[in-house]
Amino acid sequence: MNIFSRLYEPKYMVKEKNICGPLPTFKGAYSTSLKISWPSAVEQLLVAAMGFIDTMMVGSLGKNAINAVGITTQPKFLLMALLFAMNTGITAVVARRRGEQDYEGARRTLKQTLLICACLSLIVTICAFFLARPLLLLAGASEVYIDDAIMYFRIVMAGQFFGSLGMTINAAQRGVGNTRISMFSNGAANITNVVFNFLLINGIWFFPRLGIKGAAIATALGSMVAFSMALRSVMKRGVGAEDNMMTLLCSSSWRADRRTMRSVTKVASSAFVEQIFLRIGFFAYVALVARLGNTEYATHQICMQIIHISFAFADGFGIGATSLVGQSLGAKRPDLAMIYSKVGQRYSSSIGVLLSVLFIVFRRQLIGLFSDDPEVIALGSIIVVFVALACLAQTAQVVLSGSLRGAGDSRYVALSSLISVGVLRPLLSYVLCYPVGLGLIGAWIGLCFDQALRLVFSYVRMRGDKWTKISL
Repeated sequence: MNIFSRLYEPKYMVKEKNICGPLPTFKGAYSTSLKISWPSAVEQLLVAAMGFIDTMMVGSLGKNAINAVGITTQPKFLLMALLFAMNTGITAVVARRRGEQDYEGARRTLKQTLLICACLSLIVTICAFFLARPLLLLAGASEVYIDDAIMYFRIVMAGQFFGSLGMTINAAQRGVGNTRISMFSNGAANITNVVFNFLLINGIWFFPRLGIKGAAIATALGSMVAFSMALRSVMKRGVGAEDNMMTLLCSSSWRADRRTMRSVTKVASSAFVEQIFLRIGFFAYVALVARLGNTEYATHQICMQIIHISFAFADGFGIGATSLVGQSLGAKRPDLAMIYSKVGQRYSSSIGVLLSVLFIVFRRQLIGLFSDDPEVIALGSIIVVFVALACLAQTAQVVLSGSLRGAGDSRYVALSSLISVGVLRPLLSYVLCYPVGLGLIGAWIGLCFDQALRLVFSYVRMRGDKWTKISL
């Protein structure tokens, strides 16, 4: 037995005593994982590309424009924390119902949670309008660009009302393995965003030159397009039970069902705690980086766009693992859940190694895509080395965390997020940035430490079998 077989063959990914039935072949396991995961990976890559292109196009307006757009990210995610948590619960529960072949239960989950998320989205939109200034100031926004940031934030969050509903529908679709729908809807949103960025930022043809406001309008329009496509996917009637599984036109009731809401809440409550820890940790982290100065913060925003490329692949395979783990546990096959988790991790880690090499080799060229400022390029070329190091841990830990969420073990993921993201990452970054005096380099050392620690937490949990015994 060679090392490759030991690492990649499905039969070596689960202990003999835990085998519950026939195991998939090498080709079967990897093709199943890829079939579910590649649309999600492409989707997340498109989302990352949208941020990538957005930053590049806004970057033509200068460093302050990059900062005005970038500073809105964590406040947006903080307000949407509960919606993200609900979507985690939706995917896990729908995947479990899919494994149990309870198609009516899957449809019922989508209908009931869609109503709840519509109410939550409206509340988030209203809060974003009235809390824009205090949130952005808390995030570390400078008076130099705060007004542009407020305007951008309010417009984007107005469009996000529709985007959030689309995300809820796509979360249910992922649970049953319909990952292509989310890929196509987000792809259309990205195309819309890029086209209107081009037209509205610089005033092409008869369109007005709106600068940052134009970028915000383009993003909002993209969110609306994504929602319309997601909604269309659940308004069709199929010919078989599986085709009809996620359509709103089937007979399942819109009335609240105790079992459905209890199952979704069980996962979503822990996922919400995780989101709060993540957002508070990220918020504090971004705030301390923003206070380093405009050059440092612009460089940080650019490097975050680069690391989002590796996260896109990892998150894609993480979504695939969430779906397949949930379906396997619903079918009473914890052995398959273990295998599909490890297969996703193997895919993601292999891509992570390749990306790390590319980031290091082409680091100056990557930074140069966003800015021609010599200070930004010089500092960014150093930080990209840390991007590459973080990528190695990130690509593995995201998939393992996704597997635990698919099993309903979001409480453990929340605890690890509290320790690593909520406490240690901002604390270590602050110490290294200011008292030690490493500046932006210190912040990225803190980020690398956080990714490595979360990988350890997830790996330790996955080695046991408690996560396979959670009922939903």
